[in-house]
Amino acid sequence: MENREEIIMLYDYYFELFNNKQREYFEAYYFDNLSLAEIALNEGKSRNAIHKVIKYVVGKLFEYEEKLKLYARDTKIKEIILKVNDDNIKKELEGLLWKINYLCILKI
Repeated sequence: MENREEIIMLYDYYFELFNNKQREYFEAYYFDNLSLAEIALNEGKSRNAIHKVIKYVVGKLFEYEEKLKLYARDTKIKEIILKVNDDNIKKELEGLLWKINYLCILKI
């Protein structure tokens, strides 16, 4: 289950639950494709310290999804929305889905 695309999708849902440094290291590694050594050099930290933070974030992403199931729920809801023929209703449902996710994150 731990593939790069899935990790990034989970991060899109739960990124607000991490502090700035955790987000910075994660994004440098997964979005900017920097190596652990490059991030460590840029940050003045050890490669191991960067690795621990990224590993922690990835573990937490799966933990949050296991408990909250936002991504799994959204996938099912989006499948249902695709079956709706009215574009206005689709837009409304997609907007509601976004609002629900935002409220769920605020409660954490």
